[in-house]
Amino acid sequence: MRKFETLLLLSPELGTEARDALLATFTGIIEQGQGQMTETDHWGMRDLAYPVQKQMRGYYVRLEYIAPGSVVAELERVIRISDGVFKFITVKLEENAEVAKEVA
Repeated sequence: MRKFETLLLLSPELGTEARDALLATFTGIIEQGQGQMTETDHWGMRDLAYPVQKQMRGYYVRLEYIAPGSVVAELERVIRISDGVFKFITVKLEENAEVAKEVA
């Protein structure tokens, strides 16, 4: 298992309920693939340095989780086809992360 971080830039037009439903879908994919969420940070609405899809603001969310690499591939596939996600990036944080160590 590896520890990953995914940073999402969501549309400012998404309501709170739609945003929560989208994030629940993403966390569900991680948990179905034998992964575990360790942290979810809502950075909130921020101004963008340049327009993204004609928008100058976006809502940032950071997901930190432990999962196998195949889960990351599936998560990124679903993110790409999801409406409301402008951009995303996934970074590997640790090579061999233990699930029990992170929970305690």
